[in-house]
Amino acid sequence: MPIITLLTDFGARDPYAGIMKGVILSIAPRARIVDLCHEVEPFQVGQARFLLQQSWPYFPKGSIHLCVVDPGVGSARRPLLVQAAGHLFIGPDNGLFTGVLHLKGARSRHLTNSKLFLKNVSRTFHGRDIFAPAAAHIAAGFAPAKAGPLVHDALRLTSGAPLRTGRRFFQGEVAHVDRFGNLITNLDSREYLALAEKGLLLRVGLVAVDRLAASYSEVPPDQPALIAGSSGFLEVVFNQASAAKALGAGVGAPVELEVW
Repeated sequence: MPIITLLTDFGARDPYAGIMKGVILSIAPRARIVDLCHEVEPFQVGQARFLLQQSWPYFPKGSIHLCVVDPGVGSARRPLLVQAAGHLFIGPDNGLFTGVLHLKGARSRHLTNSKLFLKNVSRTFHGRDIFAPAAAHIAAGFAPAKAGPLVHDALRLTSGAPLRTGRRFFQGEVAHVDRFGNLITNLDSREYLALAEKGLLLRVGLVAVDRLAASYSEVPPDQPALIAGSSGFLEVVFNQASAAKALGAGVGAPVELEVW
């Protein structure tokens, strides 16, 4: 059975993620389910897109990535199946799959085949009634080509990409705050470190950070620093403390980078 990964904003307080697993296992009992993350900030499609993009390449081809961050559930937005790079992605057509849609050969299908859904589809829980059973049926051998018609206008988000605002200035944002309170930006560390001949400075709110460290342990106590994180993006961090709490910043907070 292929691997099915789960990425949602459901959290651990409610049974929603567990119910989706129950649906999957009822249809494909041998499925291997991996909880990628259920702590996406509620309704934050951009954050989910960022986390998906950092995660899916580490899974084997044939994996199915089930992503449910769906503030438009019950609306006219389409349920989507994307085939790209030997992987399958299932979720709402709300920009969540922007990154994979840019991959060469990516194909999108509007999930319309009701054989893939539960008998009674609610207006408020498509994760349970549409997306989870569709992922399970495909894991059990249902042909993706029969899931629905090809579409060529799947939504691709244009927001959330860094902007150049001057010769030495760039505007970005906090894309994710991890469990340790590290502020992970959407600024590619290799790109901007290559531009910096002498140094760089990143502003978060009223705080300017110009110290660059190679690891968390190199950061002096009670002082923020920048590191090139394992995700490939610049992070604002403290040593064994939360940068998010110390700086009062969270997902979507704007940052400004200056290089010289």
